[in-house]
Amino acid sequence: MINRRTFTKAVGLGTGAAAVPLPGAPPTASAASVTTGSASGVPAPTVPTVAPGTHAGFGPLRHIKAGVLDIGYAELGPAHGPVVICLHGWPYDIHSFVDVAPLLADLGYRVLVPHLRGHGSTRFLSRRTPRTAEQSAIALDIIAFMDALKIHKAVLAGFDWGTRTADIIAALWPDRVKALVSTSGYLITDRKAQLEPAAPAVERNWWYQWYFAGDRGKKAMENVDDRIALCRYVWTLVSPGWNFDEATFQRTAEAFKNPDYAAVVLYNYRWRIGLIEGERRYDRYERQLAARPSIAVPTITLDAALDPFTAPGDDVFYRDRFTGPYQHRAIAGVGHNLPQEAPTAFAQAVVDADRL
Repeated sequence: MINRRTFTKAVGLGTGAAAVPLPGAPPTASAASVTTGSASGVPAPTVPTVAPGTHAGFGPLRHIKAGVLDIGYAELGPAHGPVVICLHGWPYDIHSFVDVAPLLADLGYRVLVPHLRGHGSTRFLSRRTPRTAEQSAIALDIIAFMDALKIHKAVLAGFDWGTRTADIIAALWPDRVKALVSTSGYLITDRKAQLEPAAPAVERNWWYQWYFAGDRGKKAMENVDDRIALCRYVWTLVSPGWNFDEATFQRTAEAFKNPDYAAVVLYNYRWRIGLIEGERRYDRYERQLAARPSIAVPTITLDAALDPFTAPGDDVFYRDRFTGPYQHRAIAGVGHNLPQEAPTAFAQAVVDADRL
């Protein structure tokens, strides 16, 4: 889930600028509350409207050895099209983009949707590799993924862990990012800020983080049935308007059966709140990220109106971190899993960001 740096936004849920009126519909002009920079002058195509759940799956996945991982990923679209990499969050998997990817592929994009470390068919290449999950480690996984596929530059689009990963790459390796779609804004973790208490209503939203900090949560995560039940419950809390069916959840829940899932998730959340230290190999990147580096690549930020972690339309808490061409959009009627709940709006943001 997202960083607690949004706690003042969460308290103010329901305030902010105008939101897009229909879930899944292309954003209207009122959704772009702030715009800077100059457009390319090339008109962006309008993404066709599709209902969430139009597609059930991706078909057979591909695999590639990249860095410390063998990464399982979906690929759609022409092999020589402009590349879009879609990055999922927790507790989700590549199916968050099951409707987004075909929309972009039909417009000529080569769409890649990798399972993050510890998820789905992605595996560590060595038993000896520590099952860590610092924010920079996950970002470096995606850099290695791009290198293995000989992709120098791509549009990065994500939410939750995926937003954080895309933000980090855009901040530290901007030459690898053509444009960025950043759901919930600027999510690079500030571990020092995480040590400070938030408002009680916000701390309540983070119950699972404190659950994971203790032995009871660890035991629950290490039991496959218990962790699947926990993840399903989180879905209902963070996307209160999303009436997903059991088949939709179970398709994603398969990704939670990865043998490294518990270790990776527990490490990530415990590391964020300072309970454990990261691997030394990532220290230099984490020192850079602790300075909250700005992001200069063309960016569209998205906020979901029903996401309990962010206030829709309100980018004041992170606007200064984006210094290049920029738009902000609030999406009405959807929760935390924005790309799966509003695939047309998400795909349109990708197309528009690519032309900023």
